[in-house]
Amino acid sequence: MRSVILTAGARLLVALLLVFSVFMLLRGHNVPGGGFIGGLIGAVGFVVYAIACGTAEAREALRAPPEKIAMVGLGIALFSGFMAFVMGEAPFTGQWLFIGATETEKGLPLSSVLVFDVGVYLVVMGAILALVFALEEEV
Repeated sequence: MRSVILTAGARLLVALLLVFSVFMLLRGHNVPGGGFIGGLIGAVGFVVYAIACGTAEAREALRAPPEKIAMVGLGIALFSGFMAFVMGEAPFTGQWLFIGATETEKGLPLSSVLVFDVGVYLVVMGAILALVFALEEEV
């Protein structure tokens, strides 16, 4: 039995949880948060949607198989470690790039740590969703 209220609420909740998960991902360098907790929060959004609308609709809303999301995330995380190796430092050493830097201003800092966190975010989200979808389809 499908509840119209639960379905409508789940759609809104998915959007809110995804926005909050990206917020947690981006704030996680110097304060609590990061790729792991952001990925968990994002996965919870899709799990709620799967409970409300069914696994098939949740897979369609995700638009990519969760296994591929996890593999892409693992590739991104490994790439961030390789960036330090190319620069002649130990793997997974933080590397910084300042976009728009001038002699008087630093510019926008981008780091390999952020790239690693994005990879972890995708791995956690993909792995949790693959597990939950497989368990829900089995029942």
